[in-house]
Amino acid sequence: MVAQMFELMYEHEGVGLAANQVDLPYRLFISNVTGDPADREAECVFINPVLSHGKGQAEGSEGCLSIPGVHAPVMRKEKITVEAYNLKGEEISAEVDGLFARVLQHETDHLDGTLFIDRLSETQMAEVRDELEEFEIDFDSRRNTGEMPDEATIAARIAELERLRT
Repeated sequence: MVAQMFELMYEHEGVGLAANQVDLPYRLFISNVTGDPADREAECVFINPVLSHGKGQAEGSEGCLSIPGVHAPVMRKEKITVEAYNLKGEEISAEVDGLFARVLQHETDHLDGTLFIDRLSETQMAEVRDELEEFEIDFDSRRNTGEMPDEATIAARIAELERLRT
């Protein structure tokens, strides 16, 4: 499952991907801040991440694989501490900054049900509103033509995964 997440992330030129973005009911995300599939040493898996001790503020442009083509400046903590587990069940504890800190905050937001656009000011939101409306129209069209699963299909899949997990 994690290997497939990395493949999907690289295919769409991302640097992070949360499990709930791909209909998986787990509190985990992956990242590779280089975005380079050949750079396997930069690949990280975070299970049950907890972010704390945020310091400083930094604004940077963000996009998201969930809403492709939409980018906007987002204010984030410049430095954070992350505690999580890796795939081997080993504890991770690190202080990170820069792009890595931004990616971890972005992906943890996904796990908490927040998109980067939820962090935009009214003015910033107005600047991307047209792009978001185009995305919504395309999304609805794909759902209506059966190219994407409907809500009932997704709910059934999540229920199946929950049963497998127990």
